[in-house]
Amino acid sequence: MSAAQDSAEGRVVPALGFFERYLTLWVALCIAAGIVLGRIVAGPFQFLGRLTVAQVNMPVAVLIWLMIVPMLIKVDFGALHRVAEQWRGIAVTVGINWLVKPFSMALLGWLFVGWLFRPWLPAAQIDSYIAGLILLAAAPCTAMVFVWSNLTDGEPNFTLTQVALNDTIMVFAFAPIVGLLLGLSSITVPWETLFLSVVLYIVVPVIAAQIWRRSLLAAGGEAALAATLRRLQPISLLALLTTLVLLFGFQGDQIVNQPLVIVLLAIPIVIQVYLNAGIAYTLNRALGVPHNVACPSALIGASNFFELAVAAAIALFGFQSGAALATVVGVLVEVPVMLSVVRIVLRTRSWYQRFGAA
Repeated sequence: MSAAQDSAEGRVVPALGFFERYLTLWVALCIAAGIVLGRIVAGPFQFLGRLTVAQVNMPVAVLIWLMIVPMLIKVDFGALHRVAEQWRGIAVTVGINWLVKPFSMALLGWLFVGWLFRPWLPAAQIDSYIAGLILLAAAPCTAMVFVWSNLTDGEPNFTLTQVALNDTIMVFAFAPIVGLLLGLSSITVPWETLFLSVVLYIVVPVIAAQIWRRSLLAAGGEAALAATLRRLQPISLLALLTTLVLLFGFQGDQIVNQPLVIVLLAIPIVIQVYLNAGIAYTLNRALGVPHNVACPSALIGASNFFELAVAAAIALFGFQSGAALATVVGVLVEVPVMLSVVRIVLRTRSWYQRFGAA
């Protein structure tokens, strides 16, 4: 899919960029590079793994900030005043993101990882895998949803408003929801580290990004902001890929010995994407929400803020944990699975609009 065409206005909607389109390939190559380097030159990886403060790995913290801050610069929290304009779509997405997705993922984790797949997974990592899945689902996507929305000709103001609202909720809800679900899973919750992760990977980046955004707009307007985002995008992706090399440098032995693990962990992740997208899309249709709002609503409800999940998993459970591996599997499947959801909502437009939703 190179672009989506608006038949009414003749407007070509931007498609995925080169790096984003082949993100799954880059992730796979980084997995391979990390495994090979981790087995050949283990010393540097072990040294970087020891650079921690309060259980937070500082090299990874820097990489995570390089990933997250450019994405948060896109978010205009001033858009929150538009919440009432599309309140039904907003209500559906907020409900899916915060009342359905984390709990459905926990349920799928318990069902698949804790029960069905248990015989094929390392027994010592079962709880950690479930924790990683919970972390993956506990934060809605911030950046890639703008791409998914564009590809479906989504209503841009709705997408912007929804992302701003989700990020605001995330500051307050991420830690309690994660703590609750980990507790229900009988997984020890390191609360100090969890709250430190929220401060480091949500609060601080949000504040820094908004200060930077306002300074750019004050100095050069939207043109300066767009130019800065273009320059930062490769840095953000390179930081993500470097983090993956480090992760798999530590995970290498486990992956080589248990290659089936990645496939098994991907199954509940893929199921929850289609489940939550389907629920959101159907609810929007039942409520008479326009298709160009229902599409980003479904996509925001299905995708995950995997950068935050990776950071939190490393901070809470360490580089070599099953939780870190589970969140990375989320990165691996994100692009192909979300592109398939994009195709589904585009091809079902006539069905969606059959009973009057515009």
